[in-house]
Amino acid sequence: MNDPNTTSGSVAEGRPIRVLIAKPGLDGHDRGAKVVARALRDAGMEVVYTGIRQTPEMIAEAALQEDVQVVGLSILSGAHLGLFPRIVEELTQRKIDDVLLFAGGIIPAEDVSQVEALGFKGVFGPGTDTRDVIEFVRENAPRRV
Repeated sequence: MNDPNTTSGSVAEGRPIRVLIAKPGLDGHDRGAKVVARALRDAGMEVVYTGIRQTPEMIAEAALQEDVQVVGLSILSGAHLGLFPRIVEELTQRKIDDVLLFAGGIIPAEDVSQVEALGFKGVFGPGTDTRDVIEFVRENAPRRV
């Protein structure tokens, strides 16, 4: 029987944590997003990667359709303060209020507090060890049974 407090990629009842990794906006560079997606998958999580150039509506709809517990956004374009509020709004419109949000990419230190105020619990910069992201998701993903 699985303990819901274990450090595996699974939660209670043996259900893996479901994660959506998305690239909002026009940024076409997705190497980092793919590295994180693969690391989370290799850690036992179910990962859906949306691909590049996703609109806020597309990201929120994918989160709804895939019934994810975690949404991770990767952005390098500098448009995070324009796109992230729109994504949060789209999630709210779909009554998705029980997901863990995190972001990665190029987010200046002076913008981190604004991103966190939107509800993002983690902001990871370039060079972050994927083990830190895995641990963050395991510790913070909402439990579902």
